[in-house]
Amino acid sequence: MNVIVVGGGKVGYYLTKTLLEHGHSPHLIEQNRESCSHIADELDIPVVCGDGSTIEVLDLLDARYADALIAVTGRDQDNLIACQLAKKLYQIPRTVARVNNPKNAAVMRQMGVDIPVSVTDNIAQLLEREIDTAAIRQLMSLNRGEATLSEVELPRPYALDGKRLSELDLPEESVIVSISRDGQMIIPRGNAQIFGGDRLVFICTNHTIKQFSQKLALKNP
Repeated sequence: MNVIVVGGGKVGYYLTKTLLEHGHSPHLIEQNRESCSHIADELDIPVVCGDGSTIEVLDLLDARYADALIAVTGRDQDNLIACQLAKKLYQIPRTVARVNNPKNAAVMRQMGVDIPVSVTDNIAQLLEREIDTAAIRQLMSLNRGEATLSEVELPRPYALDGKRLSELDLPEESVIVSISRDGQMIIPRGNAQIFGGDRLVFICTNHTIKQFSQKLALKNP
């Protein structure tokens, strides 16, 4: 896969190195001349010294032939512009932008960035999942990490023993897929009951996992 990486700081350098190790063909754009020379010598890849958010520099790399563009500079505005040019002018299929200010993530997605990546948000979600929802085991990531298919075994004794799902007021962005009890699988409906020892498989978005855990009485509110 031909990938253009915009930004040759620590993130860009190690990202480019990882892409190389995975058999891809990265091309790097960086404004600092010393960094350009260092990366070109270390990784032996095409490096262009310039502003990756300009048409002139992207033209130098024949951007129209790239499979993806990943913008990881320290400026959200530059990352957004690079991704917009890649998408609208060069028809690059996939764009990824580093989001330094988490508040900009939603705006970037609305303005055409395929995958805005906020390191701050990702770390916060990871900590919340590991600390607040320790009983939950993630089975599969869905929709580029926005939601997960997960599993949890309800504790014994259980505060909500015998409660029906319709009584729990679970978040709208969550669905209980199955209940396993005594070796049998139940496809639940609203009148299905839950008991201590039940194993639930469910889908939930990352930003509602804490609320979901509280509604199931898996942790103190």
